[in-house]
Amino acid sequence: MGIKIGQLVNFHGVKGEVKILSNSDFLEERFAAGNELEIGGETFVIQSYRTHKNFHLLKFEEVSNMNDILHLKGKDVFIEESGEDLDLADNEYHVKDIIGLKVINLDDNTELGKISEVMFTGANDVWVIEGEKEYLIPYIEQVVKTVDIESGIVEITPLEGLLD
Repeated sequence: MGIKIGQLVNFHGVKGEVKILSNSDFLEERFAAGNELEIGGETFVIQSYRTHKNFHLLKFEEVSNMNDILHLKGKDVFIEESGEDLDLADNEYHVKDIIGLKVINLDDNTELGKISEVMFTGANDVWVIEGEKEYLIPYIEQVVKTVDIESGIVEITPLEGLLD
């Protein structure tokens, strides 16, 4: 199984087109024709991709009827991600590289926990930190000071009230 990039929330028409709800990044590349997705333990090859309202509509090869995939409604959508084809700007990271990094609070040099999830909110990403408590840390310049993938450490200076 790869990384989660969305959820199959409904169907569009009767010919097997699916509605995917996703806030993931690089969707044009990930949903390109010919790519494979895993939904409910089954693998599907994308035939076509388009957007409609706030949804991503996919048509899969070998699926011509909505009834063939009705059982997948509500299931998470995964993709195997090599990351080699995706160009990242400075201070951008692949989710797979961020998950598991240790987060240090520079104010008192304490470890808060490890990043367990990345939420894509539109305005900025939010990193979920699991430790003694769960913290939601916005990935913004004012908070995240350094990210060192090699050493597995993220250093933050939290805004007032962020850790309360």
